[in-house]
This record gives sequence, C-alpha cells and structure tokens, in this order.
Amino acid sequence: MSKLPDLTARAVPGQRIAVRVTPRGGRDAVTVDEAQQVHIRVTAPPEDGKANAAVRKLLARAMGIAPSRLTLVGGATARDKVFRVD
Repeated sequence: MSKLPDLTARAVPGQRIAVRVTPRGGRDAVTVDEAQQVHIRVTAPPEDGKANAAVRKLLARAMGIAPSRLTLVGGATARDKVFRVD
C-alpha cells in the first residue's frame, strides 16, 4: 500500500471532511490536491456499502483515528462524500 498523507490536523471533533471517491480504483490510495481537496481511491465495488466502508477505514488511517470516529453525513450513494469526526 502506498504511503498515506498526514491528515491528523483534520481529526478535530465536529470537523467535516469532504472527499471525492473513486470506487474500483485499482488500488487503495489517498491524495490531497493543490486546493486541499481529499481524493480517495478504493478497490472495493460501490455496492452494499463496501466502498463507503473502505473509504471510511482508509480516511481514518490517514487521520490517525479509529474508523468508528468517522460518520458519513452526506453523499452515501455519490462520489462526493462528507464525513464528520465524532
């Protein structure tokens, strides 16, 4: 697995993190572009919540927190998602 960016500064309770997701992306990866937008690629397919679970787990690892501290609050079936840090 590739090295994840350090997103620990965003791990503040109540913080909302917008992410752009690419399911079936060939490999699991997290990148941050020049505009500080988080992009996450996962190998999981977008069915039965598998991609959402993989995104949550990968984002939590990049932030240095437990996946249970991230709640999907927007975009459950869209590529653009919003997670809240609990």
